Amino acid sequence: MRRYTLTGKESPRLELGAFEAVQPGHGMISVDIKAASLNYRDLILSTKFSDVVPLSDGAGVVAAVGEGVEGFAIGDRVVIGFMPGWVEGEFSPAKKATSLGGPGMDGVLTERLVVPATGVVHIPDSMTFEEAAALPCAGVTAWSALFERRPVQPGETVLLLGTGCVSVFALQLAKMAGARVVMISSSDEKAQRARALGADEVINYRACEDWENEVLRLTDATGADLAIDVVGPATLNRTLKATRFGGRISLMGVISGFDGPIDTGSILEKRITLQGIYVGPVATLKALVATGIKPQIDQLFAFEDAEAAYEKLGSASHFGKLVIQVAC
Repeated sequence: MRRYTLTGKESPRLELGAFEAVQPGHGMISVDIKAASLNYRDLILSTKFSDVVPLSDGAGVVAAVGEGVEGFAIGDRVVIGFMPGWVEGEFSPAKKATSLGGPGMDGVLTERLVVPATGVVHIPDSMTFEEAAALPCAGVTAWSALFERRPVQPGETVLLLGTGCVSVFALQLAKMAGARVVMISSSDEKAQRARALGADEVINYRACEDWENEVLRLTDATGADLAIDVVGPATLNRTLKATRFGGRISLMGVISGFDGPIDTGSILEKRITLQGIYVGPVATLKALVATGIKPQIDQLFAFEDAEAAYEKLGSASHFGKLVIQVAC
């Protein structure tokens, strides 16, 4: 069987090689991966680690079942959780350590992967493997950002930064919940696609540099009830300004790095709840699948063209998910 490993270099990022499949042990199943999708996290990890099978998001068919497994049979169609060891409950370092495609935990850019049976979710026949593979990281992150602790309510205004994968999922889910959505985008083309998915307002930040003031204008000087910041320190202070008194911000962005000055005064004076988001458990993935959401897929790549998928991801020109078809 074949799988990719990271080289630790910027180019080529990947090396394709052969491996011998093993039988699943107690409580484990083997999954023949049919499709795998990319996330911004994969770019970060690609030059930091080597000899690791990359990518966290994959879907496929159960190929073998270990002892003690219930509820799964050979031939079942499944999607694998981003952290198969986080089934439900509170987050912990041990659960975080099961994140696929990173140090010490091989990912899904492989023809077969052994995972805990409790870490996968059945997918309906109406959902393609490519669609299912789009869900575990970006889709679950969007769900967590919207519905953890203080779920978004009908009629509330949700501010979404950018039109990347998490923001597009959040747009779809927020509209399902009856919310008004204001999005920030870098291009009129992406803005048009966002409106087609239901965005109520889209602000082109290249044409409107003080987009936070435009958000205030669109909300009668009140601000958004919930903002989802996928960028990080470079935008967080502006997001704080665009969020209402008593509002909340879900922060998961690392695009602009991890460090920077933060206006803590706005957090205190406006009593804003700032919540860090790091994907979510398998239970959330199961709930997301049950919504029947239709993931937006920008482009498909053959298994042999995995390097090209990384290049496309790095260009940031896509709208929706980039998916590698591992097997037909």
